[in-house]
Amino acid sequence: MDKIGYPVLTEKTIRLLERNQYSFDVDVRSDKTEIKKWIESFFDVQIRGMNSHRLPRKKKRMGAVTGYTVRYKRMIVTLKLGYSIPLFSSK
Repeated sequence: MDKIGYPVLTEKTIRLLERNQYSFDVDVRSDKTEIKKWIESFFDVQIRGMNSHRLPRKKKRMGAVTGYTVRYKRMIVTLKLGYSIPLFSSK
């Protein structure tokens, strides 16, 4: 659970949901096999394919100090037909 950040919900990722693709922000040091094993065991799904990319850094300024935001990787996971991941709890 430490390696997976949270599901990403933007306009593009909502369009990807129609094609059974889900996006997650993950730790930069994790690789595809770790993420695949974790998602398959936690959500009880089968993964057909995975894509990943690192997003560009953004500058942040706090007074006189200039720094960058925390780096993370975005994984786009394609599930096999018949599987889905509940993004919102039904409470």
